[in-house]
Amino acid sequence: MTLVTIEQVRAHCRAEAEDDAILTIYADAAEESAQNFLNRKVYATPEAMAAAILDGSAGDDPMVVTPVVKAAVLLAAGHLYRNRESVTDAPARDLPQGFHELLWPHRRGLGV
Repeated sequence: MTLVTIEQVRAHCRAEAEDDAILTIYADAAEESAQNFLNRKVYATPEAMAAAILDGSAGDDPMVVTPVVKAAVLLAAGHLYRNRESVTDAPARDLPQGFHELLWPHRRGLGV
């Protein structure tokens, strides 16, 4: 997890520190999902992006994280945290639509 902190995820989910291990997994998954949807790598700082560009691992059109990307990651992590049971009384829910709406303007390579 590099784009959001565990404290941000914990606060967003209204969770306790004892849940940090699972919150970290969900935040990592949310970050990966966001980068997959964006078709680009996202870096926590300009320095991290510059280092990745220098070593050739930045990929095409990398970007530094924005508040919009952070919000999308928190939405997805919160969704995974709230819907972690395989069977619930509530209907199963897809990833919040806001996740894609927040990320869409930053997406690259919209082809098939």
